[in-house]
Amino acid sequence: MRLRTIALLIIPAIFALAPSPAPAQLTRVNVGYSAISADQLPAWVAKDSGIFEKNGLDVQLIFFTGGSTAILALVSGDVPITQVAGPGLVSSALAGSESVFVAAGITSLNYVLMGKPGLTKPEQLKGGSVAISRFGSATDSIARFALKAIGLTPGKDVTLVQVGSGPARLDAALTGKVSAAVINPPSNYIAEKRGLTVVVDVAKMGLVFQHTGAATTRKFIKEHPDTVRKYVKAHVEAVHRTWTDKEAGVRALAKYMGRGVDRAEKTIPEPERAADRP
Repeated sequence: MRLRTIALLIIPAIFALAPSPAPAQLTRVNVGYSAISADQLPAWVAKDSGIFEKNGLDVQLIFFTGGSTAILALVSGDVPITQVAGPGLVSSALAGSESVFVAAGITSLNYVLMGKPGLTKPEQLKGGSVAISRFGSATDSIARFALKAIGLTPGKDVTLVQVGSGPARLDAALTGKVSAAVINPPSNYIAEKRGLTVVVDVAKMGLVFQHTGAATTRKFIKEHPDTVRKYVKAHVEAVHRTWTDKEAGVRALAKYMGRGVDRAEKTIPEPERAADRP
């Protein structure tokens, strides 16, 4: 009986002294993003809400000014995955690169062309300039489309100027350095409060457009299929979280854009069920 009692005391002690299992090691991945706007929410929410870690990834987010810059970083191998819009990636692939989308985030346009203070009509843009991020980026394509839609020829009637990020384009329009700027949420809400006017609302044109998504290269997929699989899973989960948990989206947007929560809340729709979305 005594031996049995001693055994019962020793066995739990052995388990208590045994080292606990080591936590699963995370795979470190540098991921680029090409704009300071709500388009980047999938990556921001995944990072801020711990979704990357949940899927075994230690993601470091790296900002590149404009989609064309982000694609160059992707193709050169500086980052294996990046968030970027369709036009630049398609152009890169057609030029012979191995770049490819693995997940979509936004498939419509939420941009507006906003005129500087005092510029309220499309015809006033003739002879002026429009701020974009970089040539070959989504803002470049959007600006050209918007100008053609109102009967103006890019490069002839209106000059496109590379300015950089959304906040930088907003500042360029506010200070009159350009006649108008391609802007999207939440910068457009700030712009309206500060006297800028919507000249062309691209969002209302109903275009189906592959905007921001997760891109990588065929080489990276072949060499690191498990990492790509984990990233896509995290991306999908982050998109779902953004749709169903508004607070998570607002928190990430306010953090990465450095804007107030009230402005961030206007950018993100109320949570809804997947069955309610188109």
